[in-house]
Amino acid sequence: MRVGIPRERREGERRVAATPETVRQLTGLGLTLVVERGAGEASGQADSRYAEAGAELVDALDLGAIDVLVHVRPLTPATPGRLRRGAITVGLGSPSTELPTVRALRDAGVTAFALELVPRISRAQSMDALTSQALVAGYRCVLEAAMRLPRFFPLYMTAAGTIPPAKVLVLGAGVAGLQAIGTAKRLGARVSANDVRPASADEVASMGGTFISLDLETAEAAGGYAKELGEDRAAQQRRLLAPHIADADVLITTAAIPGRPAPLLVTAEMVAAMRPDSVVVDLAAESGGNVEGSVAGRDVLVPTASGEGTVTIVGMKDAASTMPADASRLYAKNVANLLALMTADGLVEPDFGDEVIAGACLTHAGEVRHPPTAEALGAAVESGSLAPADAAETTAPRTDPEGQL
Repeated sequence: MRVGIPRERREGERRVAATPETVRQLTGLGLTLVVERGAGEASGQADSRYAEAGAELVDALDLGAIDVLVHVRPLTPATPGRLRRGAITVGLGSPSTELPTVRALRDAGVTAFALELVPRISRAQSMDALTSQALVAGYRCVLEAAMRLPRFFPLYMTAAGTIPPAKVLVLGAGVAGLQAIGTAKRLGARVSANDVRPASADEVASMGGTFISLDLETAEAAGGYAKELGEDRAAQQRRLLAPHIADADVLITTAAIPGRPAPLLVTAEMVAAMRPDSVVVDLAAESGGNVEGSVAGRDVLVPTASGEGTVTIVGMKDAASTMPADASRLYAKNVANLLALMTADGLVEPDFGDEVIAGACLTHAGEVRHPPTAEALGAAVESGSLAPADAAETTAPRTDPEGQL
């Protein structure tokens, strides 16, 4: 079976869905890897390395001749129609926000696996792309903050005087938040953190941070994820966090709820109450933002309430893609491990009796297999908020190899 690895074309995306290492892994299972030239260039993987690993290099992928398409970013609505019926796709799907593509995958009879849906169980840890990419993003957001803060992170005691450490506050103690805590701590900052899940207190402490406990209801959903607070509780959370935010030199927000817009944790008034030259990094800017006024991909300067300076809000965008070499290495391994689970004797044949495979499946045999996405798609069609299905064809003509996947 032929597995295609395209060159990602979405602006800002520098990762690739397979590396020479995973090409060797998959060819060893009897699969044929077809790599589009330049696919790994932005992540430091030369075409020659793919060839040495046993891949077939092509100038443009013929999607109709591909059995399995692996990708990083969600596909465009036009892509499924270019695949043969029964083809398999594996990659990030963002099903809650990419309903036109979900519909196109269903209608084209494509079996699509969305890595966001991989169950968070021990056996699936090696396939958990959300975790691997969150690790990269959490590390990177601290570096972005350190570059913008006009002072040191660590404590320095010198003959010219003592420089106190910067105070870093992290909101959200998932994988990205914990990585941010650990990175800021290694840089010498004094780090504190909060999460609506009380169980995360021990994890924060294990990374060297101080957990800020608020008098709020427990907000932990199935699988260890956070769930959304009611508006009254969310307002109470903001009120209790306000003095801690005002005391911070750096604020990093990482809170996310799968399949929903990011919760608003920090208002414009809370940002304005921070000290001049403070830095706020909103890792959730692309999904609506934890911080009021954040814009994905931009720095926004907010005047302080005292009128003595500004606070910089950094809206992170393509966070994992800013470190494409290691992000691709981790992501490609997640993809390869999921494919390996479905492969026997050179054939990719998903066993839907396996809870990992069943849980990660988005569409199969003309059906949307993920119930929340199926409900959202039905509601969107019924309300008329989804454009007609044939409108997708205008976004990327079948004859255009340079069109976005």
